[in-house]
Amino acid sequence: MNHTVNAKGLLALLLLVLALPACGLGETLDLSLFESGEPPAAESWEDAVFETLPWYAREDGSDWRLQDDGSVIVTISATGDVTIGGDTRKGSPSVFDKQLELEPSGLDFPMENVRAILEADDMTIVNFEGTLTNTKSKTKNTFSFAAPPEYVQVLTSGSVEAVSLENNHILDHGNQGYADTCEALSGAGILYSGHLGGSICTTDTGVHIGMLSYQTFNGNYANIYASIEGDIQALRDAGCELVIVSYHWGEEKDYLPNERQVPLGRATIDAGADLVLGHHSHRMNPIEEYKGKYICYSLGNFSFAGNTRPDDMDTYIFQQRFRVYLQTGEVQNEGFRIVPCSISSQEKVNDFKPTPADAAHSVEIVEHLLELNKEFEKTYQSTGVAAVGDYPTEWTTAY
Repeated sequence: MNHTVNAKGLLALLLLVLALPACGLGETLDLSLFESGEPPAAESWEDAVFETLPWYAREDGSDWRLQDDGSVIVTISATGDVTIGGDTRKGSPSVFDKQLELEPSGLDFPMENVRAILEADDMTIVNFEGTLTNTKSKTKNTFSFAAPPEYVQVLTSGSVEAVSLENNHILDHGNQGYADTCEALSGAGILYSGHLGGSICTTDTGVHIGMLSYQTFNGNYANIYASIEGDIQALRDAGCELVIVSYHWGEEKDYLPNERQVPLGRATIDAGADLVLGHHSHRMNPIEEYKGKYICYSLGNFSFAGNTRPDDMDTYIFQQRFRVYLQTGEVQNEGFRIVPCSISSQEKVNDFKPTPADAAHSVEIVEHLLELNKEFEKTYQSTGVAAVGDYPTEWTTAY
């Protein structure tokens, strides 16, 4: 919820007033100045002064996150794959760089249509599938992704505070590429978690959010089962009230989790996680509600430079709110919503610019997810899985 006080209208009014010629009492204003319908520009942006309230402020300026009972409301946003740059093994410019040349906003362009949404939370976490390095590729993968370290601006300008680095492309450029990526993220103030360990985000309201990331390939399931409870407990011991676990798992282009993902997702909640986030399939998957907590099996693509014409460009931003009692560490689920999106601002071509869906398209995305719910529950009927009952696109509770 953004309580900007009519900033655009106020700005236009101030520019108009500041640009008017001086008029004495009783003088007539020359309306021909405004025949174009636009006020003359102010001499500088410094002439335009206006006030805004932060996203978490009520109209009286108070912070609604700080509740009367001493609890704190925390809002988390999560998306699927963010892949920027291209394959450095090729001599020609990547499709991402070609699009970058066309964008007036430069490296700010990928997140410019969702920035306001991601700014209005306490933490945004994405799966960063690629590297930030100038080293040459050291993989034999069909696809290899890298961008110069300065492209970290894509994340910072999009209000991304944290990334999962555990995926099948993070070592496309070897250990040096991984180290360069970590250095670029750290230098930009972005937290990351991966096979080197977890990380902790501390919100400005004092809530500590622990993050862990794993990939399940190459027989790694057994290792995860052996370590997940201890890894989560370590974050609890470090003072984390919330723990979020990200998984790179499943099969590409699958709309449902497989028979290995479901038990692991549930085991992760049993081990103490508050939220499970999945990715890798490049497709939306249903969300399971298990013991009052959510398992997002796949958040799909987001800003994805791996394909200019993917056959499915639907996705969503997942947002959840928690009520945290800092004195006791108690956490309550305050519900979730999704923001239906396309991974592109264009209908038929992927320009790597995720864009909120219009009303009709939003309905289609929600209906698709509800259909996936039915398939999910039918497929795993014997295990008693329960998908979420609905996919609300607005918050159901106002603070």
